[in-house]
Amino acid sequence: MTVVSQDKTSITLKPTGQRMPIVGYGMWKVPRDKCRDQVVESFKAGYRLLDNAADYGNEKEVGEGIKKAIDEGIVKREDIFITSKLWNTNHAPEHVREACVRSLTDLGLKQLDLYLIHFPISIAYVDPAVRYPPEWYHDGKGPHCTLEHVPLQKTWEAMEKLVDEGLVKNIGISNMNAVIIQDLLKYARIKPAVLQIEHHPYLVQAPLIKYAQKNDIAITAYSSFGAQSYVELGIDHAIKCPPLLEHDLVKSIAKKAGKTPAQVLLRWAAQRNIAVIPKSSNPDRLKSNFDVLSFDLSEEQMQQLTNLDQGLRFNDPGLYFDIPIFA
Repeated sequence: MTVVSQDKTSITLKPTGQRMPIVGYGMWKVPRDKCRDQVVESFKAGYRLLDNAADYGNEKEVGEGIKKAIDEGIVKREDIFITSKLWNTNHAPEHVREACVRSLTDLGLKQLDLYLIHFPISIAYVDPAVRYPPEWYHDGKGPHCTLEHVPLQKTWEAMEKLVDEGLVKNIGISNMNAVIIQDLLKYARIKPAVLQIEHHPYLVQAPLIKYAQKNDIAITAYSSFGAQSYVELGIDHAIKCPPLLEHDLVKSIAKKAGKTPAQVLLRWAAQRNIAVIPKSSNPDRLKSNFDVLSFDLSEEQMQQLTNLDQGLRFNDPGLYFDIPIFA
């Protein structure tokens, strides 16, 4: 089982034993012109984990923020935990290292603490000289993705080589279901340290979480506030879904605890040994989102939040393309 530190601030990853902060700062949708300053401010607020991805298109600016924070003595490299992700166009073994080195270069680092396979979807390679990040469409326009037949086993073997070479400390996966993980564990020489998934009270995924943690795979939750990040993308059920931050139950629990609704949602995950990676450009929310380990929810409150589960998934390639990986 995954091990949580005595002070509950970190999760010990297998097999390396490295400690991953249980509260991090997510860089998805952080504008490039604000990235550098947001990184610095997040470190000042106490965050020590930054969750990045090549697909976010802002790793160079994140790297500038990391350098600034280190140069100013706000943090030391050994005190921070940096995650990035392999994009779908780089699943072929000959492109895995290329993608990792590009992320390292943009972030200004010699080694990543964690490198994840972003999706269990392999799509046609796009030369970075043509377009970076390549996003989903081979021609940059769509409407259809061009799939590439690369077995996950080949991609994972290339990920393991990154560890062998010292470019990455830990490797992991994202947006994968239990069947895929079962198959991966049959051939993995280095087992995945982390599974990152969409996770909030509308999408609990309890069996998947139980299975992963039983197999020493730590969980990181993204989209902890539910539909909030997907409304602007025009996803119909995200627009129609009652916002979790405004849900009567969430607000009631927050009032009783003397906390914000966001803190309650983050605590609901963290209290079950699940790491969270919220983001905010608001200074007060930046600080309050980090303060989710100083209080506990009652068993009744935890169960009440869990009972909100509707299986509502917002980050689903099947909604945008004909790739229903969660069907």
